[in-house]
Amino acid sequence: MAEVNNKVMIIDTSSKVRNHVAAVIEFMGYEPISVSETENWQARYVKTDGIIMIVLGECGTGKGLLAVFRGIKEIDAYLPIILLNDPEAKTRFSNELDIGSIASIDLPLRYQKLEPVLQQIKLYRQTRHEDGSPRSMELFRSLGGTSKPIKRVRRMVDKVADTEANVLIMGDSGSGKEVVARNIHYQSSRRNKPFVPINCGAIPSELLESELFGHEKGAFTGAISARQGRFEMAEGGTLFLDEIGDMSLPMQVKLLRVLQERTFERVGSNKSITADVRIVAATHVDLDEAIETGRFREDLFYRLNVFPIEMPALRDRTEDLPMLISDLIERLEHEGSSGLSLTQSAAESLAQYSWPGNVRELANLIERLSILYPNGVVDIHDMPEKYQAKTIMEALPNEDSGVESDMHLRMPRLPKSGVDLKGHVNSIELSLIKQALDESNGVVAHAAKRLNMGRTTLVEKMRKLGMQRKETASGI
Repeated sequence: MAEVNNKVMIIDTSSKVRNHVAAVIEFMGYEPISVSETENWQARYVKTDGIIMIVLGECGTGKGLLAVFRGIKEIDAYLPIILLNDPEAKTRFSNELDIGSIASIDLPLRYQKLEPVLQQIKLYRQTRHEDGSPRSMELFRSLGGTSKPIKRVRRMVDKVADTEANVLIMGDSGSGKEVVARNIHYQSSRRNKPFVPINCGAIPSELLESELFGHEKGAFTGAISARQGRFEMAEGGTLFLDEIGDMSLPMQVKLLRVLQERTFERVGSNKSITADVRIVAATHVDLDEAIETGRFREDLFYRLNVFPIEMPALRDRTEDLPMLISDLIERLEHEGSSGLSLTQSAAESLAQYSWPGNVRELANLIERLSILYPNGVVDIHDMPEKYQAKTIMEALPNEDSGVESDMHLRMPRLPKSGVDLKGHVNSIELSLIKQALDESNGVVAHAAKRLNMGRTTLVEKMRKLGMQRKETASGI
C-alpha cells in the first residue's frame, strides 16, 4: 500500500528545473507539487496534506531564497528541506540555509544522488514526534546506509512493523538489534504505548521470572512489596526480549506458556493477568545449533520466529561507514558534544577494519576521537593503532608525518552551531604559546624562536592575552 504522506513540494524560479526535479521525484514513488516562489506557495502548502519535505532551489535572488526559507520555517520549523545546488546559479547558500537544511544536492538531479538523501529524510522523520519535535536520535542510528543488507533490513521493518507478528532479530553483538526493535515499535500502531526492553542474559535465572512477571509481597525473601513485571509495564506496547538465547530452559517453558495463552501470574499469586503485548526478541546465539544441543526449546523458537530479521555485521556493510560516521557525529553535536571530520586516509583505513564490536564499537571510537580532537580533522595517524590499516600507512608519503602536515591535519572544523572566531583564535594562540614556553623553560626569547616570531612580537601577544613573563636575565 502506498504511503499517504508522500508529497514533495518543489520551489524554484525555473519551470525547467521544477519539471526536471518532479520527474525524478515521481520516478522514485513520490508525488511532486511544483510551484514558483512568486506563487502563493504558503497557501498551497497549508491546503495540501501529506507534504513530507520541500526541495528548495533558486528564488530570484539570495534575499528571495532566504525569505522563502524563513517562511517555510515559520510554517513548520521541523519540515525537512533539501537545497538544490545549481553550479550555474549566481545565488550561493548562506550559513543559515546550510545549518537549517537537511542536505544539499547538485543539479542535474540523479537517482543515485537522491536515493541516500531520501533515506536520510526518512530517518529524520522517524526521529520526530507527530508534532515535529525531536525524539532521541539514539533510537534510530545504525539503520542508515545504502548497502543491500541494510536496505533489506529496512524493507522488512517496514513490512512487519504495523502487524502483530512476533519478530526474532538475529545478529552479532553491537550490530544494532535493539535499534531494529525500536524502529518496529515506533512504526507500529503501538507507538504511543511503552517499549520495554529486558536483557535476558544479564539477569540471573532465579530473578528473571520476577523481572518478567512481577511478584507479590512476601513471595520470596526480600520481596517486601508487590512489584510489576516487564509484561505489565509493556501492556499495550512492545516487550523486547534481548539475548533470548541465554535464557534458561525452565524460564523458556514459562515464557512459552505466556506466548500461547496470553496470560501470566505474578510470582506468589494465582490470579491470572491478561497480556496484550507484542514480543520482539533478539539473539546473537545460533538458535538452530542451540536446539540441536538441547539449550533452546524448539517449540519456543517457532513461537518467536514468526518473522525473522537478520541484522548484518558492520564488516558486511562497510560501504555504509561514511553515512554511519556522519550520523554519529551529528548525534554528538545534537547532544552538545564536539564534532569532528576524517581525512580520506582515515576513512579508508576504517573501511579495512573488521569491526568485531560492530556499530557499538564505531560509536565508541567516534566519541573518543571527538574528545581527543574536538572540532578537528582526524587523520589515520591520530587513530588507535588497531584502526590503522598497514596497506594505507605504507602507501602514505613520508612527509605526512612531518610537523607541517600534522598541524594541517589539526586544522579546526567549523561546528554547525557556529563559533566565536576571535575567542577560538585566541585560545589556539594561548595554547601554542604555553607549549613553546614550557618547552623553553619559560625563556621568552627561546619560545619566540620555536614560534618563528620576534621576541618583542611574542611579548606583545603575551601582554594582550594576559600571560605573565617568567624569563630570567639570561633569556633577554
